[in-house]
Amino acid sequence: MASLALDAGRPPVARSAAEAAKRREARIALLLAAPAVLLLLLFVILPTIAVIFLGFTDFELGYASFNFVGFENYADLLKDRTFKKSLWNTTVYAAIVAPTSMALGLGIALLIESEGWGKSLFRTAFFLPVASLLVAMATVWQYLFHPTIGPINTALALIGIDGPNWLGASSTVMTSLSIIGIWQATGFNMVLFLAGLSAIPRELYQAAEVDGARSALSRFRLVTWPMLGPTTLFVTTISIINSVKVFETVKTLTEGGPNKASEVLLFTIYQEGFVFLKVGYASAMTVIFLAILVSLMFLQYRVMDRKVHYA
Repeated sequence: MASLALDAGRPPVARSAAEAAKRREARIALLLAAPAVLLLLLFVILPTIAVIFLGFTDFELGYASFNFVGFENYADLLKDRTFKKSLWNTTVYAAIVAPTSMALGLGIALLIESEGWGKSLFRTAFFLPVASLLVAMATVWQYLFHPTIGPINTALALIGIDGPNWLGASSTVMTSLSIIGIWQATGFNMVLFLAGLSAIPRELYQAAEVDGARSALSRFRLVTWPMLGPTTLFVTTISIINSVKVFETVKTLTEGGPNKASEVLLFTIYQEGFVFLKVGYASAMTVIFLAILVSLMFLQYRVMDRKVHYA
């Protein structure tokens, strides 16, 4: 109301000049946003629409035509044992990797933050797995997990334990892949938690100590953990999403074996779309995968809004 009254009090020439300036700013804003909007349209929105559309068809690579089959692909997914197995394996993998890598990342971040020297060295050392090319590191992990000459089984033999065939047995292959996933994700979570720790005012720790929180555990419980709430929520969401998207280790090390014991959702989509060339069926799987990711992001936003509301 105040701005309308102000505009009404201006001379017509001044009002027209102000309106022209606003229109010019709006055009400049549209021009600046146009490249990002165009890239979003070409590489995110249109491919997503194409995947959703193909999920309702029987399209296969190499065939000139395809038919609209409605929800037939989704009905077949409900009966597909391989899809159910890969979905279960993905859930197990995420349930192991996400919380473990978060706990280790937070612990390492607390240790580095409390250390008076060598912070840069430790940060770099623990972040190296994130920067490493996982496909190249697969050779190292294959050697480490080798059932006869691998250092892990060799060390177990020294204490009288017969090491398993880590990547070759159905009972241990998911554990082995989870160890690799934890190794890779911990450094990234550490960096995120370090950023959250650096944003906590030091005065809060001094005030907590004055109020009687003299032990490190008490200060963590009363100050650090509550102040890390937004960071922890973000790390949780990112960790779960990254765990659900596991593909490289499975493709490089196990090819989904043995007996589909390590087949995960993205590997199943890859097999259906690029090996068996059933693009329509793979698109239906991709829609399910996208629905899972969107649900996780929606859950994050709901929890964040609830925290802000209660705060």
